[in-house]
Amino acid sequence: MTFLDQLHAAERQNQSLLCVGLDPEPSRLPLSMRGDTHRLYDFCAAIVDATADLVIAFKPQIAYFAACGAEAQLEKLMRHMRAAAPHVPIILDAKRGDIGSTAEQYAKEAFERYGADAVTLSPFMGWDSVEPYLRFEGKGAFLLCRTSNPGGDDLQSQTLHSVPGQPKVFEHVASLAQGPWNRNGQLGLVVGATYPAEIARVRELAPTLPLLIPGVGAQGGDAVATVRAGYTPNGPIVVNSSRAVLYASAGEDFAAAARSVAQATREQLELAKAAA
Repeated sequence: MTFLDQLHAAERQNQSLLCVGLDPEPSRLPLSMRGDTHRLYDFCAAIVDATADLVIAFKPQIAYFAACGAEAQLEKLMRHMRAAAPHVPIILDAKRGDIGSTAEQYAKEAFERYGADAVTLSPFMGWDSVEPYLRFEGKGAFLLCRTSNPGGDDLQSQTLHSVPGQPKVFEHVASLAQGPWNRNGQLGLVVGATYPAEIARVRELAPTLPLLIPGVGAQGGDAVATVRAGYTPNGPIVVNSSRAVLYASAGEDFAAAARSVAQATREQLELAKAAA
């Protein structure tokens, strides 16, 4: 199955658009684990087990593991997700972006070392920084397009006067991803839930691409507005929530609390999809 096939299958099986981001901060772990960098796997594996039937994808963020020297725990977590939730695709949130020869090594890291199904990338070094990832047949790559952080305006909302039609940078990225860069149907786009009008514009320019939409939950993105702006039957959306799910409780019931928040968010997204 290609990554796109996996997304559609997981959406059907789990009746979900929700992606749970796995961003473990040692200082925010449950009290019994707090501050212990050797417990990142234990924490994330418990979240995976509690939510595996509620999600369209999992999205581990590599920096939270690398900062603690916990790459081996991330590798173990990737294996656990494969065993515990084989029907759920895994998006490695790495936001890599480098020249071709270095990109080749980052692609091996994502797809061979960690066994991810898709990866997030920065497209701002151009096509040759993206192409090495697309050599991995069936794998996916989400290009940063209109991100949820306020600083995204610094570049992404600027007008490209040298391009016909004078699009904004994020619009040009969306057009490239839908068109000439998407040679094997492997690309998707990252668009923040904090900008529903931009989600709608990206969907207009990229009607069939999967959209990875962070920013729901702790960042304040509106789940209903997100679905209305981005969801179509032919253009899947992957709506990510990280902190609101992960840190729903600091007690021993943290996994059950995470499941409760994930279930409520999933149901909210499904109701919005039905109304879209």
